[in-house]
Amino acid sequence: MDGRVEIFPEYKDGLKDLEGFSHIILIYYFHKAKEAKLIVKPFLDPEPRGVFATRAPSRPNPIGISVVRLLRIESNILYVSELDIIDNTPLLDIKPYVPKFDVKKRARAGWLEKRTERPIRSTDDGRFYK
Repeated sequence: MDGRVEIFPEYKDGLKDLEGFSHIILIYYFHKAKEAKLIVKPFLDPEPRGVFATRAPSRPNPIGISVVRLLRIESNILYVSELDIIDNTPLLDIKPYVPKFDVKKRARAGWLEKRTERPIRSTDDGRFYK
């Protein structure tokens, strides 16, 4: 989904040179997450899993990350695509995505390797709202 990320104007100078990156990493606070749980049912699987083996928002420390495509920057607004964050989510930080550092050639995806090809559910199940 396309969207925009608005940062406070006083941080605009920190965006200098970011436009040269195709993707950025957004670090944010799951401000509408429900109470933290250690065992959760992930979005892509009916099997209960440990929260640290998932990206579920109901975490002991509700911090999320997303890698998004940076389309353009206008003043203090970043226009992005491939966005999976709800409106008005508090942004904690922005980092450039660097393929040489961020892509791991021999990475494994654990239980998700069986689920990412054919998700069993494709709509929000309410986990983002208190």
